[in-house]
Amino acid sequence: MMLAQLYLRQLTTSPMAISLLTTFMWLGMLIGPGGWGSLADRYSKRMLIGIILVTSAVTTGSLGILLPVVGVLVLAFLRVVMVTGVSPISLSIISGRSTTARRARNLSYLTSSQSLGSALGSIFAGFLLAVVGYRYGFIALAGLPILAVLLVPLVPSARAPVHVRSPRVRLIKRNRLGGLYVGGILRQMGITGSASLVFVYMAALGISASTMGTVNAVGPTISILGMLTFGRIADRVGRRAVFCLGFGLSAVAPLVFALAHTAAVMACGYLALGISFSSLYIGSTAYIGDRIPMANQGAMLGLFDSSRGLGGVIGPVVAGAIAAAVGFTGMFFAMAGIAALGFIFVVVGTRRAVSPDHADAV
Repeated sequence: MMLAQLYLRQLTTSPMAISLLTTFMWLGMLIGPGGWGSLADRYSKRMLIGIILVTSAVTTGSLGILLPVVGVLVLAFLRVVMVTGVSPISLSIISGRSTTARRARNLSYLTSSQSLGSALGSIFAGFLLAVVGYRYGFIALAGLPILAVLLVPLVPSARAPVHVRSPRVRLIKRNRLGGLYVGGILRQMGITGSASLVFVYMAALGISASTMGTVNAVGPTISILGMLTFGRIADRVGRRAVFCLGFGLSAVAPLVFALAHTAAVMACGYLALGISFSSLYIGSTAYIGDRIPMANQGAMLGLFDSSRGLGGVIGPVVAGAIAAAVGFTGMFFAMAGIAALGFIFVVVGTRRAVSPDHADAV
């Protein structure tokens, strides 16, 4: 995505066209996880992961054709629709093979590896761009999912549970998950809305581009360690305390941005962001895994990611409108308020006790 954004910048000077890449990415996030999660409850997870890897390699490699703006946006959207299926499928595999006492810890190994992969991918993409340029950079990145295909035979091939058709709304109501999903939408609105203008804000503060990159790396770096740490904590003290901490800190990050005047203070905001995401994501996915029957876990874990995708689509639009009316500081305060509202929904709408209703995962 970094290479695609820089390539679009080379093609056009229109900020709107470039910002559409982020919009298309979150649209893919809205569609992909829920759809793939539902498929994972019915068909071979190993087969689905293989399909995702091959098609993501094709779409990434096709960007090497160096298409015009519309072509880049379409391919980027298709690629995100595909690759976002890996998470709910993998989470459902691990959740199904975990006991309640170790579910969060086991899930944390996957989520931390994803954060590490994102960090290493950004470094590798920057190196490729400097050495071989856009065309061969995209083609080289397409080779990574092809290499991953070699590992597909190692994916557990346990027979999928008999699929029980149960409407998602019924599952959400029965297990009191509505607050968690709505909270996820509002949290992502606040965070993505803030992120959509944070680099422009830092530039207005006089922070250099190189320093921005360093500051931005704080969040993913903290998330790698945070996933592993909160996975263990969630298994010991409970899921709810962990994800409530994450949702609460999500409202803190935009407040820090609003009050920041230096790169060091901005880094503190990203620190809060890294801790918040790792704790809320580990706690939430384990919480869902504890309550949803095995036959529906893929769909419901995917729906959680899709709810975040919805917030990611809406957030930048709301933030842009507010910033135009009241400026950056007012926008960050408004985004903090939206994230805080999500925290309230989560606190009020979730139960304390963990009492799994499916014997398979106990």
